Formats: sequence, C-alpha cells, structure tokens
Amino acid sequence: MSRKKIVVGLSGGVDSSFTAWLLAREGFDVQAMFMKNWDADDEEGFCPAREDLEDAMAVCEHLEIPLHKRNFAREYWDRVFEHFLAEHRAGRTPNPDVLCNREIKFGVFLQHALALGAEKVATGHYARVDCVDGRYRLLKGVDEHKDQSYFLHALNQAQLAHALFPLGTWRKEEVRAAAREAGLPTFAKKDSTGICFVGERRFDEFLRRFIHPRPGEMQTPEGRVVGTHQGLMFYTLGQRKGLGIGGDGAPWYVVGKRHGNNVLVVAQGHDHPLLYSRRLRAGAVHWIAGEAPALPLRCAAKARYRQPDQACTVFPADGGCEVVFDDPQRALTPGQSVVFYDGEECLGGAVIQSVEGVIYE
Repeated sequence: MSRKKIVVGLSGGVDSSFTAWLLAREGFDVQAMFMKNWDADDEEGFCPAREDLEDAMAVCEHLEIPLHKRNFAREYWDRVFEHFLAEHRAGRTPNPDVLCNREIKFGVFLQHALALGAEKVATGHYARVDCVDGRYRLLKGVDEHKDQSYFLHALNQAQLAHALFPLGTWRKEEVRAAAREAGLPTFAKKDSTGICFVGERRFDEFLRRFIHPRPGEMQTPEGRVVGTHQGLMFYTLGQRKGLGIGGDGAPWYVVGKRHGNNVLVVAQGHDHPLLYSRRLRAGAVHWIAGEAPALPLRCAAKARYRQPDQACTVFPADGGCEVVFDDPQRALTPGQSVVFYDGEECLGGAVIQSVEGVIYE
C-alpha cells in the first residue's frame, strides 16, 4: 500500500521544520516545498530568503526528504501586495497575512503541491481542522498565545479539505524542546515577526519605496495644530510611538484621520474616549462553512490578533455586516479583520470598513 503523500510548506523556521519531522515520524511520504514570495530586495541584501532556504535545505537533509523550490513572487505581488499598497494609499491598515494564506499558501502553493501528487498540504500554523458531517471546521490552536486561526479565517471548504496543521495540539515551548531533542538544525532559530518582505528595515522606509508620502498637520479633535505627520499611511489608530509631540501631560495617541485635508487626529491619554467604540461596519463576510448562519448571530469576535474573545452580536447590513460588541473596544481599525468564533471554532470574518464614533473621514 502506498503511503499518503504530504507536502509541507517549509519556511526554514522551527515550526515548519518540526511539522515535517512529525509527519515523517508518523510514516507519511513527506516532501517539502520552499516558497519564495519576494524578489525585489535580492540585490540589496535585505531579503532573508537565501538564509531561510539554506535552513530548509539543512532540515531536509537531516530528515532525508526531498525539497521542491518554487518562486511565487509574481503571484504574491498581484494577489497580495497590490492590495496592501492600495489599502495604505487609502489610509487604512491592511493585514497581508490573511490574503497570503488564502491566495498563496493555500492557493498557488496548494495547486503546485497537488500537481506533485500530494493528498494534503501541511504548514506550521498553530490551528486545527476537523470534519463534522462532511463540513470542515477551522479550530483554534490549543496554545492560546500562538493560536493563528485569526490569519486563516478566509480559507474555504476546499482549502481546508487539503490542510493539515500538526502543531495545533502543541504549545510553542513544547515544539522547541522536541525540535532540539530531534536534532533539527532550526530548533533555536528566532521566530520571524511582521511582514517577511520588510526584513529588518523600518516599515516607513520600506513603504516610501512604493508610495510617495504627503506630510500634513497633526491636530487635536478640536482642530488645534500640535505637530506634523509624515504621511497618513504611516500611522494606525491607537498608535503612540513615533508621534514626536513634546510637552507635559499624558502621552499622545492617534485617534483618527481626516483624509480629505490630510490631517492626523491625535489626543492625549491611553483611554481617550475617541479610541473606544462598541460598533463597527465590515464588508462581505467570508463564512468558512460556505453559507451564512442566521443573523443576528450571538458569538465572539477578535478585531486584532491575540485579542481575547469579545462577546458581540453580528447583524446583516448592505453588502456586509454590522458588529455590536457588549463592551467598548479600543482602537478598532479600518482595514483590519474582524473574525468570528463560536467557542473553539472559527466561523469566518470580514474586513472592517468603518467604526462608529471614530474620526475617519
């Protein structure tokens, strides 16, 4: 009997390395695929892809499994990065990881893996998937500090049918310890953070390469000028760092944007009322089950990664939904995702369009 072939998305990090080790130990026909999603910085030495590829090759040599290399830079630019730039030009704060998972890791990567004869693809995400009565469910990872279901909420039934998340039942400290015991060369490698193609550079310096900034005034909600911003695209709601506003008193925070006259609205105090809201509007909801539940829906939601579940009610709205939280939420941000949960199950999510009471004109 032939063994089930599984292609692992091997990034060169400890999580994907240990994923490959686990599946090989369980007797599957494991093959690895290294995805290169960014070409622009090769000559400048910023892109860590070469080092990551070397680590992936070392892991495959250790596990004695084949490594396939694919360049998805064009697909990443067209399907993820163009949207990322468009959102920043509009003054919103996008989350490219959600699109990357849907379009690249479980899009073109999955297609290439299936062409190799794979039955499943596996990644190092901390999440789980199961099937109940023929319907695939996306579940939270057991490690609440590493759960990544938030970033996977845009996957559909066909994608989940081919997905494996072996680390969903593991905690990060257990993974590192077991990877070390298994002799994996990446067991101590530092986790990557942020957007991979930005590398070790300042985010604003990177963004200037693609979008010409328009400096403007920083104003209080009442219209008093208190400083100058470098471009609305560089700031997000609730931000404190990098405002450069001196003087005495409480720290300053971004509480809104007036795009029409290029004004960044700032106010003093971590708990300023303009930072809090109970109600938001979002775009079309992607429901993982493939069909929408009956609305209104009582459930929980996260409006940002690692946020504790927040009780809410989801109402239908033209072209999308309206979410009303039981408690006021801080710094709800247009462009980010609001993701819905029923206990451990991730139901789906949508992109936040507007927030009640927040200055976003």
